[in-house]
Amino acid sequence: MRDTPAAGAASVEPFIDAHQHFWNLAINPYPWLQDETVPNFRYGDYSALRRNYLPEDLARDTAGCAPVKTVHVEAEWARANPVDETAWLTQLAAQTGRPTVIVGHAQLDRGDVEEVLAGHAACAIMRGIRNKPVTAARREDARRGVPGSMDDERWRRGYALLARHGMSFDLQAPWWNLDQAAALARDFPDTQLILNHTGLPADRSEAGLAGWRAAMAELAAQPNVAVKVSGLGLPGKPWTQADNVPVIRDAIAIFGTERCMFASNYPVDSLVASYGTIVAGFRAAIAIYPPEQQRALWHDNAARFYRL
Repeated sequence: MRDTPAAGAASVEPFIDAHQHFWNLAINPYPWLQDETVPNFRYGDYSALRRNYLPEDLARDTAGCAPVKTVHVEAEWARANPVDETAWLTQLAAQTGRPTVIVGHAQLDRGDVEEVLAGHAACAIMRGIRNKPVTAARREDARRGVPGSMDDERWRRGYALLARHGMSFDLQAPWWNLDQAAALARDFPDTQLILNHTGLPADRSEAGLAGWRAAMAELAAQPNVAVKVSGLGLPGKPWTQADNVPVIRDAIAIFGTERCMFASNYPVDSLVASYGTIVAGFRAAIAIYPPEQQRALWHDNAARFYRL
């Protein structure tokens, strides 16, 4: 299933990894990696992730195809004190140079959201927030107006505070909930929304991909939305170009080369591929574009959206 870290990834131009994670399980609280289990984890068994993952581990995994900068996205630190994760990452960045910038966590419908956002904003390398809103586990269960969802007025009041701090919003949601995201982006045009993991196109049937493309197109109609091309692994299968290059090209065709960016989702996606495999697959997918658009997809878009 695996190949060597740099296999097929040589000669890649300087690039930014717009989505990666670190954790130190010996000193920090990550319930999902320590004493809890995520039911129905999208890649299946994730026990291989229950180990420290730090800058030296990323350096090993990216040997021969290392990003010049990285965006660290919150890694499900225990929710009581999310600013503590930002403080730890700030120290890590000062000591090692990784990560370059941070997307932290704030529960947008929690009573202390203003205090939490202010705490994050005090960090010079903070760029945005990820909060996973309530979504439906299956397409047929998708409903509008659910408490804790992107339609929830209390949740939206928290979202409205992001603009005050100049923060972007990273959204992880399945494609059948992207109608809510389109409405959110429309109603808050001054907040940059960045969709994680290509809208989670896990269902690769003809009908599933058609639904995903339609949902992505509805979201792409809002000019303040961008997408990270990442998280394309399929449970129980190795990451292959045959599976994923068409999906990558569809996403870029829908959003345009100016609103898509490369991201690895490492080390989570180490469950399905080496870093080099993901890099090589993205390179193959974007080879149809001229060099200046390839540079945007690899580097310039992430630099712009995350103010690098």
